[in-house]
Amino acid sequence: MHVTGAHFTHFADRTEAGRRLAARLGRLAGPDTVVVALPRGGVPVAAEVASALGAPLDICVIRKLGVPYQPELGMGAIGEDGVRVLNEQVIRFSAVTDEQLAEVERQERTELARRARRYRGDRPPADLRGRTVVVVDDGIATGSTARAACRIVRERGAARVVLAVPVAPADWTDRLDEVADELVCVGTPSPFFAIGEFYTDFSQTQDEEVLRLLAKAREGGGGGIGSGPSTGPAAVDRELLLPVAGVRLAGRLTVPAGARGVVVFAHGSGSGRLSPRNRHVAEYLNHTGLATLLFDLLTEAEEADRRNVFDVALLGSRLSTVARRLGAAEHTPDDPDAPDRAHDPDGPDATVPETQGLPLGLFGASTGAAAALHTAADLGPAVRAVVSRGGRPDLATPDTLARVRAPTLLLVGSLDPAVLDLNRQARIRLRCASELTVVPRASHLFEEPGTLDRVAELAADWFLRHLPLPVDPGSA
Repeated sequence: MHVTGAHFTHFADRTEAGRRLAARLGRLAGPDTVVVALPRGGVPVAAEVASALGAPLDICVIRKLGVPYQPELGMGAIGEDGVRVLNEQVIRFSAVTDEQLAEVERQERTELARRARRYRGDRPPADLRGRTVVVVDDGIATGSTARAACRIVRERGAARVVLAVPVAPADWTDRLDEVADELVCVGTPSPFFAIGEFYTDFSQTQDEEVLRLLAKAREGGGGGIGSGPSTGPAAVDRELLLPVAGVRLAGRLTVPAGARGVVVFAHGSGSGRLSPRNRHVAEYLNHTGLATLLFDLLTEAEEADRRNVFDVALLGSRLSTVARRLGAAEHTPDDPDAPDRAHDPDGPDATVPETQGLPLGLFGASTGAAAALHTAADLGPAVRAVVSRGGRPDLATPDTLARVRAPTLLLVGSLDPAVLDLNRQARIRLRCASELTVVPRASHLFEEPGTLDRVAELAADWFLRHLPLPVDPGSA
């Protein structure tokens, strides 16, 4: 038994956890490796691992059997192929009767069948015979679900089973060393009470995200469930440094094949291109065929001065400059930030060739919403649509709001009454086509289950409705 791991860790979200876990698994890259995720929380982690290893991504549907009066406490787990694992110690300690256990298992079997159909559709499981299978979850608590998953992949013919998680209790190897050939963990902190305490963002993973990640794995060439490598053109996905007014701002550009538009994200106070919420929305937009640019409006040094975070004129002017570099608007002769296409002293990212000719949308969060409206007013018809998530459009001046012409969607959570009132007041000053949509049961950060998925759906629909199809230069 080979074991790797440290003694303490903390993750921003499951995506970061997956990247850090993948760094410990690089030696497993190769054609004989398959990554198997435990839905739902294990899928974002496993997607990063599969991408790093260039391996197919499959799922193993497992359902925890929770104690009836304390569902978060697992007394066992069930899985596909009729696998059933019980924790007799928990059952005895919790005084769970046979009738209670049977009822919990009946309910979970129904849900297991539903999820298997939802995630797999009519695709068969990946062929695991004779292969190295990396079983991935977002963490280990009691270990019942991981144990069931390892049993399933072993029964499906895996030659070698590697159980890999970002975080687990210090004694996890004692519980699970007999079900896997190798155990890999980024951190084993102590004390350990719950997996979620070691994540900044441990919001529930939704079915829609699982489906998007599985589809992305299939399209990206890793394989996905029961499929071979993708033959489609690869999407652009790169980091870049954008020169703006004497500073360089870091960004992440993603352009799917055949992109029909580009959406630039303007982040709010205390946020940036690594925001898990904006990345979640961006990935959804990518899946619908929209390119995205997530970038930092301020440098790290500038963020230290809180006045900069609320300087809408500064943020808006930088956003306008970046929009011009994407090819969204023509430069005036006296524009000090206009790149010289013949001689580019600012480097390769002074212009972004992958987005030239694509219609532009802006997505603003918190104070970034005011910056997006500033840019929409500044660039006029070059901006085709604006979406604000929990934004502060009221921070834009009344004159700025009156000059916006791009159709604007304001999204606010029903549990955020103060910001909702500010959005209503700002909308009165808008002269463009606009809508104010209240997302039910959502607070300011849209952390409640399903609410951020709803934001992504509404944003994608708005952009796809208002961004015209790009003109093919070759057809002119």
